Amino acid sequence: MFDQLGEGVFRRRYQSLDLNVGVVIGADGVLIIDTRASQRQAAELEAELKTLTDLPVRWVVNTHWHWDHTFGNAIFPGAEVWGHELCQIALTQRGEYLKQGAKEWLPPEQHREIDEVEIVPPTETFSDRASLDIGRAIEMTYHGFAHTDADIVVSVGEADVVFFGDIIEEGSPPSFGDSYPVSWPLALRLASEHLVGTVVPGHGDIVDPFFVRSQHEDLVAVAELATLFVTGEVDPDAAASSGPYSEEVMRGALLRAQAVS
Repeated sequence: MFDQLGEGVFRRRYQSLDLNVGVVIGADGVLIIDTRASQRQAAELEAELKTLTDLPVRWVVNTHWHWDHTFGNAIFPGAEVWGHELCQIALTQRGEYLKQGAKEWLPPEQHREIDEVEIVPPTETFSDRASLDIGRAIEMTYHGFAHTDADIVVSVGEADVVFFGDIIEEGSPPSFGDSYPVSWPLALRLASEHLVGTVVPGHGDIVDPFFVRSQHEDLVAVAELATLFVTGEVDPDAAASSGPYSEEVMRGALLRAQAVS
């Protein structure tokens, strides 16, 4: 169920959306990294936490504003909810739009589950860096536009465990729908400087710094092709067929780069 990655540090990999949730047990409370795709799913997480500890959830961290990482926030009403300032803005201003997007992604039988969601944006925000003392040091850092405009990395220093959210993807190609394909490689490079230990992506299996470097190289290739496409130096067919991912994924990345250029 929960995989222990260090002393008091766990991840739970859910079959639904292949999503990872992080758990860090502090001195008098628990910190949760991402809260799943609905309040029903978060309630399941809350119940499962009892197998680890009786301490209350006192902190929630959202790695970015996508619904599959944030729609369970309301299940933890006593917790401080942390995230980047742009995460707060997105959830505050675009909540109903995000609900509609979730329903377009999910089968009809789960639509009521999304309708039930009370969107709770972060109450505690930062622009570049923030620290939490939960009886152990937690560092949250922002490195620029990547998978979204609001991706953060959460580090549990003494455990050498880093939660990357969807800046890193394992098991499937990165998702470019709300991304910034040209700037993503720089954000990842900055986030992974001096990286050691265990890396937890937003989805998929845990990875290591070598995997991160490899995905960075792929994202650099996407950024270079996207730049050539946006400037008209290469046609979309040539660019899509030359990238590290499938033509379908590459076309999505190219069109997104064009839209945000």
